[in-house]
Amino acid sequence: MAKRILVVDDEPDMLDLATVRLKKLGYKIIEAVDAEEALAILQKDTPDLILLDLLLPKMQGDELCKKLKSDDKFKNIPVILFTASAIRTSLPEKIKEIGADDCIMKPFEPEELLGKVKKFIG
Repeated sequence: MAKRILVVDDEPDMLDLATVRLKKLGYKIIEAVDAEEALAILQKDTPDLILLDLLLPKMQGDELCKKLKSDDKFKNIPVILFTASAIRTSLPEKIKEIGADDCIMKPFEPEELLGKVKKFIG
């Protein structure tokens, strides 16, 4: 059975890039454009990994990550953040603070994405 990855990003190009690359490797991709849609999906389906944009409309990615990591149902799902924000210098602290498992800076190389995904779910 294919591993399932929930990709949460409000940028269509980022969703497409991640989806195309990961589907080629046999992963099943579930897409959400904001945190609310992601939460609705998570009520029905539990992915093996979540790729989460830090800057989202309505609810920010860090808030969603904290929410997931404090919930027994979701806390063991690895969360990899996508971010292009200017917090690069404080990123390690931010990741630790919100409970994320790793981070990828935008723009990213597809090989970096694939390497991080494989690190967590093979």
